[in-house]
Amino acid sequence: MYESFYGLTGKPFQLNPDPAFYFGSRGHKRAFAYLQYGLYQSEGFIVITGEIGAGKTTIVRNLFEHIDRDKLVAAQLVSTQLDAEDMLRSVGAAFGLPVKSVDKAILLASLEAFLCQLALDEKRALLVVDEAQNLTARAIEELRMLSNFQLGDQALLQSFLIGQPELRVMMQSPQMQQLRQRVIASYHLGPLDRTETQAYVEHRLHHVGWKDDPRFDPGCFELIHSLSGGIPRRINTLCNRLMLAGFLGEKHLLDTADVQAIAREIRDEMGPDATLGPAPVAMAPAVQVQAPAPAIAAAIAGAGAAAPEDAADWQGRFRELEERMDRLEKLVNSAVNLLHRSLLTERGGKPGTPVKR
Repeated sequence: MYESFYGLTGKPFQLNPDPAFYFGSRGHKRAFAYLQYGLYQSEGFIVITGEIGAGKTTIVRNLFEHIDRDKLVAAQLVSTQLDAEDMLRSVGAAFGLPVKSVDKAILLASLEAFLCQLALDEKRALLVVDEAQNLTARAIEELRMLSNFQLGDQALLQSFLIGQPELRVMMQSPQMQQLRQRVIASYHLGPLDRTETQAYVEHRLHHVGWKDDPRFDPGCFELIHSLSGGIPRRINTLCNRLMLAGFLGEKHLLDTADVQAIAREIRDEMGPDATLGPAPVAMAPAVQVQAPAPAIAAAIAGAGAAAPEDAADWQGRFRELEERMDRLEKLVNSAVNLLHRSLLTERGGKPGTPVKR
């Protein structure tokens, strides 16, 4: 479609998370630094929250691209209303362990034996739980109990919890007190500001060989930021439609009228109750529970903080559709991951081999 018309080598505004398009905004750099700090500590929990489409999964996948797989066995789990026993089975399956027709006692023993063997092999285990706001309190408690596994003074399992703002609310509840004591650091990923929005759009275009065709009227970026609220996935949706409209109209200069036309199209498709609004209210980043080592502290401080903005979240069916797309994407990724693990098992693959997606 428009890629060949504008001389691009690929899709600049795809909706699926792709670490190749990682854009280091102030907030994204800071969230990434917190995850790196967590790996440095090699124990406890790191909690990252953010709106749907804020870029949390992309950050995690970018982290997976940088880990040393000879020293760290990483597994990613997408939670869908998991309760306690389902959580344990899902963790076991994520690390390639047999979990069918196994009771809880045997499952726990198998997990502990697997983690101990990793430690003896001078490896560590990392569990990343995406969509963690869907977990029940009992499931989170099971995760906390798994963090008790130790070999000598070495923690055998470290967990990163990634979720929507509701997760942060859950963490403040009284029953989460014991878990909060295990949280090394937490961070809320806010929206991009206006300058970052323009840089984000241009970054993705340059990644696919953009040579200023099409050109964007300077006012476009202000409007794109206002309509998208600075949320990367919403920016992708708007810009993808904008580029398509430019191709259909054979335009090499896109202006604010084109952006407004796309906004009207989206409202017409989503219905009269759907509105494109400004950025959601950005929560202040949570402070670290434990002080980092000087080098890590410098990295986190240098990354900068996400700029908070006072504004309302998107309303109506547009948000509802976005949530459905997000859930569908997570379920598809989870299914592909499980299928890949099954194929590895059938072909004699080693349990615990990280799956690269």
